[in-house]
Amino acid sequence: MKPKAYIETTVISYLTAWPSRDVVLAGHQQITRDWWQTAADRFELVASELVIAEVGAGDPVAARDRLAALASVTLLDATEQALELATQLLDSGAIPKKAAEDAAHIAIAVTNGVEYLVTWNCRHIANATMRSQIELACRKAGFEPAIICTPDELMEPDNDNE
Repeated sequence: MKPKAYIETTVISYLTAWPSRDVVLAGHQQITRDWWQTAADRFELVASELVIAEVGAGDPVAARDRLAALASVTLLDATEQALELATQLLDSGAIPKKAAEDAAHIAIAVTNGVEYLVTWNCRHIANATMRSQIELACRKAGFEPAIICTPDELMEPDNDNE
């Protein structure tokens, strides 16, 4: 059985966006495209209705492309447990109150037993200074936290011995 990887909105945005002129963003976009090519072979890709709502907003043509990228991704439920965990993440200060959607992404992934939460949101989700607080809040609520990472951290290992 393949491990589950929750695809957060920023991954789809980087995957489908026109190449950026910013060299760092362009690099993240290329890494995302490279990762996406084999991700479904190695992971059960999952998302949520929250991701669908977020990628469906904005420019209609871009939204169509983002939604199409998610066509084969399984959608997870935002259960009552997820809402409670999101509230605990916010109340504990693990996630700032202004980032309630970010807390919801984490909570949906965690309460559905997802192994990896894949994101380019390094402000409130894949943030090394916040990760321990997020993990602590999840464990206090009785859940094993997902491993929060960016696509480059989940790249297929290069098995060349060169």
